[in-house]
Amino acid sequence: MRTAVDSSVLLDIFTADTRFGAGSRAALRSARLTGGLVACDVVWAEVRAFFSGEKDFRRAMAQLEVEFDPLTAAAADRAGFLWQLHRRGRPGASGRLIADFLIGAHALEQAEILLTRDRGFYREYFSGLRVLSGS
Repeated sequence: MRTAVDSSVLLDIFTADTRFGAGSRAALRSARLTGGLVACDVVWAEVRAFFSGEKDFRRAMAQLEVEFDPLTAAAADRAGFLWQLHRRGRPGASGRLIADFLIGAHALEQAEILLTRDRGFYREYFSGLRVLSGS
């Protein structure tokens, strides 16, 4: 079973967040016991931005056993479609970024579970996706 990991969970761990860090670490350990951990290209880039160098970043991701898993065309298509629906429902409002939809579509199309702190949004837009809390 593959678990897609959201940036919120990884950043909780890497920044030693005092509020969510322990819960995110525990959730990640639990997910690792059930199968592989993956991060899509969006999450990969978001998390990489918090490291001073590529070597440190790659070492940290390897220690957590999180593998890079880029979006497929099907996942990107689904993300675009759902983002379009979201924007139609909220004219003039900025709402969510396309990155959120790419992360959700990746999990839905290319993994079985999404580990995140933002459960409500992903449950609303990605029915059928199993969403676990990182906190």
